[in-house]
Order: sequence, then C-alpha cells, then structure tokens
Amino acid sequence: MKFEIKNQTSTEIEIEVEVSSEELSSFIDKTLDNLGKDLEIKGFRKGKAPKNIIEEHFSSERVLTEAADLAVNETYKKAVLQLAEENNAQAIFHPKVEIKKLAKGNDLIYTAKTAIFPKITLPDYKDLASKVKRIEVKIDDKEIEQALVWLQKTRAKLTLKNEPAQKGDFVQIEYTLADKPGSDPIKDGFILGEGRLLPGFEDNLVGMKANDEKKGIDLDSNGKKFIVDVKMTSVQRMELPEINDEFAKSVGKFSGLDSLKKSVIEGISVEKKQEEIQRLRSEILGAIERETKIELPDVLVENEQRQMLKNIKNQISQNLKMSFEDYLTKTKKTEEEISGSLKPESEKKIKSFLILKEIGEKEGIKVADEESIEKILKLLEDLVKL
Repeated sequence: MKFEIKNQTSTEIEIEVEVSSEELSSFIDKTLDNLGKDLEIKGFRKGKAPKNIIEEHFSSERVLTEAADLAVNETYKKAVLQLAEENNAQAIFHPKVEIKKLAKGNDLIYTAKTAIFPKITLPDYKDLASKVKRIEVKIDDKEIEQALVWLQKTRAKLTLKNEPAQKGDFVQIEYTLADKPGSDPIKDGFILGEGRLLPGFEDNLVGMKANDEKKGIDLDSNGKKFIVDVKMTSVQRMELPEINDEFAKSVGKFSGLDSLKKSVIEGISVEKKQEEIQRLRSEILGAIERETKIELPDVLVENEQRQMLKNIKNQISQNLKMSFEDYLTKTKKTEEEISGSLKPESEKKIKSFLILKEIGEKEGIKVADEESIEKILKLLEDLVKL
C-alpha cells in the first residue's frame, strides 16, 4: 500500500491510496473466507469448502466489492497513522471514500477525503492565565439566613385547608395548554407566591380552593404567548418550626443552632469555591481564545450543532410536554433557524476543545476524556496567582 496527498487545507485533507493487486488478492481471500463460514455445500463440512467452490456461489461483483471494503478499511487506518507521524495531520471522523479503480488482478485505487484537526499557534497561555485575578470567597449573614429558611420550609408541617389559597400556602395543581385539549395534565406542587411559575400565573391561583378550576389564563414568556387551563388539586397551610437549637437537632446530628450554622457555612463555602473555579477557568479560556485564531473544521461544528439540537428536543419533550413539531408551530420557527442560532455557541465549544487539546499536547496530557480535560483546566487554574 502507498498513498499520496492530493489536496490539503488547514481543516481538510484528500489522499489517494493505491493497493497493489497482490494485496487486493489477499483481501479477496479474506472475503471468501467470510462468505464461506456459514455456507453449506454438499460434500463439504459447513464452512470448509475450497475457495474456488465458494466463489462459484457468489457473484464476482459482490466478492470484489466486499474485498474492496475490507481493503479500504484496513489501508485507510494505516495511511492515517502514517499521516499523523509524517505530516502531523490528525484525521477526524470517517472519510468520504471514492473508488477510482477496481478490477480483479489489478491495483485498487481510491481517494479518501476527511476533516483534520487544524494547526494552532497558541499564545503564551501560562502568562495569560497568571494575569487573571482570583476573587476571595465571602459569605454574608443573608446567605446563611436564606439557607436556614430553606431548611425550615423543608421541615414545615402541612395541614389541608378548605379555605382559599393564599401566598405562603403549599399548593398542588394540574394544568394543560388550552390548545392541546386531551393532553395529559402537568402536575406541580410549590409554595404559592415564591415565583416558581411564569409571571402572572401564581396571581391567578390566589383565592382558589381545592378542586376549583380556571380556564383561559393568558401567560407570556419572553414574548411567547401561552393559554392554560388549571385545576387546584389541594391547598395546605404551612406551619414553620422556630429556628432554634431544637430545630437544629431535628435536622441532623447537630448539638445546636451554632453547629447547624457552621455546617451551613461550610456547605455554602464549598459551593461558592466551586463557582469561583468555574469562573476562573472560563476567564482564562476566554483570554486564550481571544489571542488564538483557528479555522474550525465544519464537520466538528456541525456535529456539535446536531448534538445541541438533540438536547433541545429532549428538553422540550420533558419540560414542556410537547413535540418538537408543535414547538416549532407555536414559536413560528423552523428547525433550520434554531439549528443556525446554535452555531456561535457550537463554534465556541469546539474552539475551546481544540485549544485545550493543543495545550494538553504541549503539557504531555493526552485529551481522551473528561478527566484529561479536567487535568488541563486544573493546570491553567493553578497558574493564577493568589
């Protein structure tokens, strides 16, 4: 097998591969072995018939085509490995193959066009990372109080009431989109007045009793209009426990309120430190990206767009309980428009990945999974001065 580069850009390469007639003959033998494994021929044990007998049972075109597939699969892999060694051109995904010459007793010639990782000239990423400033994590009394109030609500005593719902009550509702009659209702439970639902929705629930229904409630979400029918399934009065030493002991293994507060502070601290790490990493990557110019492979961007669109479809199905087609009708958009709007974010993600991959190679970290990417991000994060 030999190959040569026919065309190459910064993001794509086309090679022409020549497989000798002798090599092709060995692939034809392998193909006949594969085809004969399950072949039953009188006078021979299953799969043990001679190749010339097996060949009589299959068209020469089929044998030659399957042999070419085997040859392309094996020789392309070898060519790609050689490309990576000699030309530092790393192929991405499966190639587009075109057979140029194929005949028994002759050489097999084909071309393979594939995307390649672009060459990247990185800025001084260590210097850029060192210039990012850390923000000291601080916790104020209000945050501690909010966390304690949240715990207080989780320990509230709930009592059914037949009176109209008021803010502060725990309510359970079922609602449906008015333009989707017959669809399964969406069930939800929450503390009325805390702004869980779309603006204006909860105001319509105040004053409703259990089993009351309201139809045709107009709602607006970022300019998108919704009309819902709602049923109040239950109203419960919330009796909140007093936040004191006894309350702290009921929450967990705490000696008192001070012990609980210490645990709350530790929890908030861990969360805020993690948020600061994410902010640092984002700022470092942003600084490096602004100083790095890359011609992105279309195939990578398009693949990322497809994945993001798939995630959106799943979210619409799970959260909005409607099909993607209905969502397109309601928003008056096409799938192509939504996919197109995802391109900038897709490009940003791919650019970040390629930069991290290049940094990893320079630092001796092979980017193979999330763990290796985490190592590179940690390396950059550690360069930030205290």
